[in-house]
Amino acid sequence: MTSVKSLTASVHARLADALSAALPEAASADPLLRRSDRADYQANGILALAKKAKANPRELATQVVEHVVTGDLIADVEVSGPGFLNVTVSDKAITENLAARAADGSGRLGVPQREDAGTTVIDYAQPNVAKEMHVGHLRSAVIGDAVRRMLDFTGERTIGRHHIGDWGTQFGMLIQYLIEHPHELDHEADPSTDVEAAGEEAMSNLNRLYKASRAVFDSDEDFKTRARQRVVALQSGDEETLALWQRFVDESKIYFYSVFAKLDMPVADDEIVGESAYNPMMAETARMLEESGVAVRSEGALVVFFDEIRGKDDKPVPLIVQKADGGFGYAASDLSAIRDRVFGLKADTLLYVVDARQALHFRMVFETARRAGWLSDAVKAVHLEFGTVLGKDGKPFKTREGETVRLEDLLDEASERAATVVREKAEAGGIELTEEEIAERGAQVGIGAVKYADLSTSANRDYKFDLDQMVSLTGDTSVYLQYAYARARSILRKAGEARPVAHPELELHAAERALGLHLDAFADLVAEAAAEYAPHKLTAYLYQLASHLTSFYADCPVLKADTPEQTENRLFLCDLTSRTLRQGMTLLGIQTPERL
Repeated sequence: MTSVKSLTASVHARLADALSAALPEAASADPLLRRSDRADYQANGILALAKKAKANPRELATQVVEHVVTGDLIADVEVSGPGFLNVTVSDKAITENLAARAADGSGRLGVPQREDAGTTVIDYAQPNVAKEMHVGHLRSAVIGDAVRRMLDFTGERTIGRHHIGDWGTQFGMLIQYLIEHPHELDHEADPSTDVEAAGEEAMSNLNRLYKASRAVFDSDEDFKTRARQRVVALQSGDEETLALWQRFVDESKIYFYSVFAKLDMPVADDEIVGESAYNPMMAETARMLEESGVAVRSEGALVVFFDEIRGKDDKPVPLIVQKADGGFGYAASDLSAIRDRVFGLKADTLLYVVDARQALHFRMVFETARRAGWLSDAVKAVHLEFGTVLGKDGKPFKTREGETVRLEDLLDEASERAATVVREKAEAGGIELTEEEIAERGAQVGIGAVKYADLSTSANRDYKFDLDQMVSLTGDTSVYLQYAYARARSILRKAGEARPVAHPELELHAAERALGLHLDAFADLVAEAAAEYAPHKLTAYLYQLASHLTSFYADCPVLKADTPEQTENRLFLCDLTSRTLRQGMTLLGIQTPERL
């Protein structure tokens, strides 16, 4: 892999050298370089340095300029205002840097991998066994998948964990019903058939069983007693009970995979590790916490108290590790999972992509793990909390009947809406597409639109789910980015014998410079977004990239440029921009059709 130093890093180093030469005591000082509208870059660090050295900032800035080497990288540098430096890089430096990125044989566009990368266990996409996935499951899956892709790309070793809800009292009800009605699950879904059809059949079976068992549970006290006894049998490892429980888990997985397939999101079977996996560890977790004094007995329960963590009424909130009746809840399974991930999987970071409403729970769990010595300065836990999906009315997204929206229905509608847009756009452009092609691209555009709308919002904020806006060809949408990509690929296909070739000797148009400088920022941006678990920063970058590409098209003829060299250079910019868009969208889990 060939990593390419960004222009920003190169200019930063050149200014830092000039600062040290002008003010030796300021060695290693940060020139505080940033992109600017007045020039390519502006350096603001001299003001603070001058104040510290009791010097005139504008005079110091003038001295720094005298030590800046210009020509190859920096074309011009001038003092502005009270002591800012406005820096313009050379056209040659821009083109040569982009050529180095394009020539990276690894396909990474010169993006380096971190040398200090470690192992992150990322907990995301957590559906419940025997229950349909709804709109509330969307954000954990989409955000988690994008963050994981970015971490992988920047060199982190990631291990996925889908902490599915596969344990608890409801299984006593379901299993007992199946024991008393053994033929109710005779027709299990066949995972070897069409994924979507198998998923629908699996969920139909589970829904039917759940409704039937719930009806008996609510009306028959004797059955309710037997169901509760069945929970005890499950927790104590009774073989018959576990075998039936496994049938529910397997049937649910078929359904999960069908939904994840629609989301175009890979899920490995060995990464589905539910609450049940930690059941054998819970008693030991409780014992360790009690023996170390981290947890204490209170009214028969084993609890952890926190003076510094308080609830809504400003009263201390205890964490219940073990209930007075001996049963274990979420805290015990989450603490056991931390032990497994830290000591078994050797994780440096535990990342939980979970609803913001669980913030208090995770604060207590993490603090308990720190007190027990399972988390430390060397091993951190992070709750990447996300907000709620809202309807157009600003209230939690529901159906017209007031029910929670099924995730499959939402994804299907997005694909159908997008297919309509694809059909209309094709007809307007005189492009003939088969119904199969329209459906395929509709799914790519529709699912991409749902993901992008989610990811373009900072995770901790709520966002409004508006399909009309999501599949729009204008504005900050994935469709706008996908069409920008497809347009660039179309120009490259129409180029005939002309090929994309970088020409550093050419003077660049303002729109070419703006596009080139933005392309150069890709590596730094990806590193920043991955380090901060912030896919919304990547979506913002890609939207700006597509906007720069649109301005470039408007101002710079490509196939009808003034010279063959200019055509080749502009084709080179189209090619690198399309490759950057494609790589960026891939990191978000969004497809980029070659033709739209």
